[in-house]
Amino acid sequence: MGAPQFSPVTPEFITRLQSLVGEANVSTRQADIDLHAHDESHWPAHPAEVVAWARNAQQVAEVLRLANEARVPVTPWGAGTSLEGNSIPLQGGLVLSLEQMNEIVKVHADDFQVTVQPGLGYKDLNEKLRRYGLFFPPDPGANASIGGMLANNAAGSRTVKYGATKDNVLRIQVALADGRLIEAGCRSVKQSSGYDLLHLFVGSEGTLGVITEATLKLWPIAEFSSAAIATFDDTESAVETVVAVRGSGLEPAALEYIGRDNVRLMNTIEGLYFGENIALLMELSAAHQQTLLDGLATLEEICKEMGATSFRGTTDTAERKAIWEARHGSLEILRRHNPDTRFMSVDVSVPISAYPELVLHIEGVLQEFGGIPGYLVGHAGDGNMHMGLSYRDDASYEVARKINERVVHKAIELDGTSTGEHGVGYGKRKYMQREHGESLDVMRTIKQTLDPNGILNPGKVLPDAE
Repeated sequence: MGAPQFSPVTPEFITRLQSLVGEANVSTRQADIDLHAHDESHWPAHPAEVVAWARNAQQVAEVLRLANEARVPVTPWGAGTSLEGNSIPLQGGLVLSLEQMNEIVKVHADDFQVTVQPGLGYKDLNEKLRRYGLFFPPDPGANASIGGMLANNAAGSRTVKYGATKDNVLRIQVALADGRLIEAGCRSVKQSSGYDLLHLFVGSEGTLGVITEATLKLWPIAEFSSAAIATFDDTESAVETVVAVRGSGLEPAALEYIGRDNVRLMNTIEGLYFGENIALLMELSAAHQQTLLDGLATLEEICKEMGATSFRGTTDTAERKAIWEARHGSLEILRRHNPDTRFMSVDVSVPISAYPELVLHIEGVLQEFGGIPGYLVGHAGDGNMHMGLSYRDDASYEVARKINERVVHKAIELDGTSTGEHGVGYGKRKYMQREHGESLDVMRTIKQTLDPNGILNPGKVLPDAE
């Protein structure tokens, strides 16, 4: 498969685009171009030539058909919260925003399901679901769009109990490059009919099609919840505690590892104190208060047996909320306290049994490169580790790049992956051959079949063929 040949956006193309979505929903204004030229990653911005906002699935399909005929590259856009350049329009062309497709189509409360449009924000969805006593559990931290979460197979702190986005979707509607609208999956929890097209598109980052609707699995909101913080003097005790808690039968809703440098930053938040050393942040939930309290007592016992120097649990709703807001806001805290510094976000995942070796490897690499700060925070309960690497100039960026590469290679060596939840995007493409080998050729064949002109989010996921 050779490199795709694209055409520039012409006045004729813009006129036809306006006829499909309305003149008010097409923009070449510099402010709109700049807003959609970058995501939350450290990768440099790249401008599109035009931005269009679709309002329904049929418009998405018609726009893709037009772009495919004109050979104009299309980059789908949700909320721009991606962290590997996933939504940066590297080849210019058209940014197709789904931000206006932000409605709940239907709540199927008795089936614990909801059907939504792709532009609806994750936090906005859960706020609307509260009245039903239900929630959508994959938690990326940011108010990412549901379409973006599906395209990226987002996960987060609750994956240890509820799974990633791919585990919580039953059906999707997808617009293909040639303008067809198809459905994959169905609302039945059990599905054993035909090829699993549903999970082919989930995690494909808009390179195979654009998700225009989805039916998601929901879970009851727990009646009682708690948060607990355990601190440790050494890495080995902390990561071995992760394995012990997972094997205890407690089924934590979240189990997070927070490195020393990140703990110190989180202590700057008024009213919160996470200790001075490595911390594990955990959450338990239950239908009965006594069950929750018994679980907290068992959790404390395990942590202290494994060498915890302190343990603090709380069932106070306000305090628990503040703790998790601090955890989810760790990247923003980093940026706020280092306004002149940029951060490269590392994201790898390994089998939980290999988590101790991964963390020790990361610490060793950081020391090897002069003990630079490595702001570690990970979804330890499912083997996922993140790290914020700071840089100010070309020289420090090169150091961060080398550290990231060493960590990625180690994760793959440990039967893990180069990306646990941030996706491949632009930044992780170069590791795909090492991780997938000959399977990469199969992926290219699928891409060629569904998007023969290569217009869908070009430059992402698949590395250029040699």
